[in-house]
Amino acid sequence: NYNLGNLDAFRGIEEGIENTNYYLSVSKKKFILTVYEKRVKSEDLPFFSELMSSLNKANFKCPVPIHNKENKTLLDYKGKKLMIVSFLEGKAKQNLSPTNCKTIGIEVAKMHEITKNFKLKRQNNLSIKSWRNLFNSIKDKCTIIHKDLPKLIEENLNDVEKNWPEDLPKGIIHADLFHDNIFFIENKFSGIIDFYFSCEDFFAFEIAICFNALCFDGLKNNLSFNVTKAKHFIDGYSSIRKLADEEINSIKVLSQGAALRF
Repeated sequence: NYNLGNLDAFRGIEEGIENTNYYLSVSKKKFILTVYEKRVKSEDLPFFSELMSSLNKANFKCPVPIHNKENKTLLDYKGKKLMIVSFLEGKAKQNLSPTNCKTIGIEVAKMHEITKNFKLKRQNNLSIKSWRNLFNSIKDKCTIIHKDLPKLIEENLNDVEKNWPEDLPKGIIHADLFHDNIFFIENKFSGIIDFYFSCEDFFAFEIAICFNALCFDGLKNNLSFNVTKAKHFIDGYSSIRKLADEEINSIKVLSQGAALRF
């Protein structure tokens, strides 16, 4: 279905938990083939495809969906949807330095400056309105992790629901910016992958997710918040997009919410 050339080789990619991915080498060029599994709704796929294409047109570094012979980026195969995207060179860094965090802050702000003008729409199905039901569905099981966990979540959820901001600057955010979705070549940023949670939400919520995902250090059972990394991230971000006072004032509750959501 594609005019890409001859298949040289392919192999499964073990990273990633949402979809099935293959590395393809076609006529000496590299691509990624993604087979979409149950968690991704097929009606959302055109949005993700259009988002990546539009970001790429605006010179933002991310994979680009490849058009097939029918000029479509999505293909049906045996009841599943497939997409081939360009290969993004680089790999994720397990340990980000404060300088890396500053770079990521700059790039995230660039992305927000680009997406604020997009007409694309997809609401965040995993935003605050969904958390109460999600918690109720697993409340009894939380004690397996720690006997006080249901109480801790309940208190934080009440707090977050009461103080969640109403009206902050918003647009399309990535919404899943963990370090495994951010690529570097040596120490130079090379791009962002995995836009399958992208949606319309507060730009400051993206920052809060990044604080949770990128700015903690230490052993898994004893992590501590690295204020230096967070400050570098904000410095980088603010150099491109200035934060409004109400965004700054909401960062704490948004970070609390991001921790709950994940």
